[in-house]
Amino acid sequence: MARYHIETYGCTSNRGESRQIERRLRDAGHRRVEGADEADVAILNTCTVVEKTERNMLRRAEELEDETADLIVTGCMALAQGEQFREAGVDADVLHWDEVPEAVTNGECPTTTPDAEPVLDGVIGILPIARGCMSDCSYCITKKATGKIDSPPVEENVEKARALVHAGAKEIRITGQDTGVYGWDDGERKLHELLDRICDIEGEFRVRVGMANPKGVHGIREELAAVFAENDKLYNFIHAPVQSGSDDVLGDMRRQHQVEEYVEIVETFEEYLDYWTLSTDFIVGFPTEEDEDHAQSMALLRETRPEKINVTRFSKRPGTDAADMKGLGGQVKKDRSKEMTDAKMDVVAEAYDAMVGETHEVLVVEEGTGDSVKCYDEAYRQVIVQNADDHGVEVGDFVDVEITGHSTVYAFGEPV
Repeated sequence: MARYHIETYGCTSNRGESRQIERRLRDAGHRRVEGADEADVAILNTCTVVEKTERNMLRRAEELEDETADLIVTGCMALAQGEQFREAGVDADVLHWDEVPEAVTNGECPTTTPDAEPVLDGVIGILPIARGCMSDCSYCITKKATGKIDSPPVEENVEKARALVHAGAKEIRITGQDTGVYGWDDGERKLHELLDRICDIEGEFRVRVGMANPKGVHGIREELAAVFAENDKLYNFIHAPVQSGSDDVLGDMRRQHQVEEYVEIVETFEEYLDYWTLSTDFIVGFPTEEDEDHAQSMALLRETRPEKINVTRFSKRPGTDAADMKGLGGQVKKDRSKEMTDAKMDVVAEAYDAMVGETHEVLVVEEGTGDSVKCYDEAYRQVIVQNADDHGVEVGDFVDVEITGHSTVYAFGEPV
């Protein structure tokens, strides 16, 4: 798994967020190292109290960029002034803190512990619906820890979801190594059935579906899209990691799906949903990725225009088949990563810019910086409401907001 180095600056809240990041990384099998030069990825949890602090954060980000393969910037400055890192030429993923563990995975499936049970964190209920996957990706070490898919019955997961709602959950996050193959071990994929049943639970809450590989989703794309269209409790959001726009590279990755299947999933959801969010992942610099393969990935990004994109530079995992392949140079991976990240930011900014002037219902999920709160709209796009106390807005509330602006990766909303 990945070796990570994490640095935290600022207040007690930032330190608490770093502890939660580390806990999730450890649960996923990743290992902390003390020096950034030893790490596959460095995580900088930033502060933005005064201008001097901001300059220090930018300088430290530049230093870490030179010391490690990948850099992730999170924390207060990432949320409030994330564009400054891009303007300074820092090659980093600027992410909300709860997105960091997923971004560290090198394209691998998330890992849950063997005894994973539902967890209520504030108003967010986390529901692991299964363990394991049906894939055998050449770069992924997670399979060695999780094995093949093991799906509890639909009714069992529905009861766990009901318990979370009764305990106060306003948002249920469906998780697993690959939610799209839930039920495959019993001979039938049942994710759409499970989601439909969970949405029948009495109460006011929303449901977010976690990562689902394209191969699993493709066979049930019509049924799944129909369930999304029929249930307002479901965030109109799907995370289907394509990883490459080249069928040749996908074959070397042993990803099981082809580009056309991913595109057909996107087209199906476009047909059923007027307003939704596509999330995907790309691995850049896989050992067999030629210039043309990278160009195909760039073309796919621009064609499907996902509003949320995780870009990860390939790094070798011990014991995987890809670890024995002759790797590409670090500069090649860095250049391709920068090109894709620049394109990603343009696509994401365009999606949020199109929201300005619209009114959306959002769920307030947690407190933000100062007197702000973090919310998600119907398509799981992040909206920040400032001066929350003045508006009487609290965590757990459903609020109609007018989108007044955006900061590339999230919008600002004013209650109406």
